[in-house]
Amino acid sequence: MDRPRFEQLVTEAIESLPEDFKEKLDNVAVVVENLPTPAEARRHGRGRLLGLYQGQPLTRRDSRYGMSFPDKITIFQLNVEAICRNDAEIREEVRRTVLHEIAHHFGIDDSRLHELGY
Repeated sequence: MDRPRFEQLVTEAIESLPEDFKEKLDNVAVVVENLPTPAEARRHGRGRLLGLYQGQPLTRRDSRYGMSFPDKITIFQLNVEAICRNDAEIREEVRRTVLHEIAHHFGIDDSRLHELGY
């Protein structure tokens, strides 16, 4: 899949969120990269890393948080494509991965996400 189409799938996943959630994403950059760096893969990967949230979750922010750099969500296109067989599966995995990383922004950790099926 070409990069513009993949990025469109990421945008669609974000746009599908309820307004209440989208409003809380005002200091979050969402980007697409081909692959994680070797350091990211070692630090965060238990297998193939599909997405990565880097930032301060909303639940851990206090009055000292102001004027911070944006949080960053990265979706790794080649890893997503590697586990999918067709465009429909890519679309579903992009949505799942975007929602998973946004959940981290809201303070939900991996163990709770796995309980919820993400």
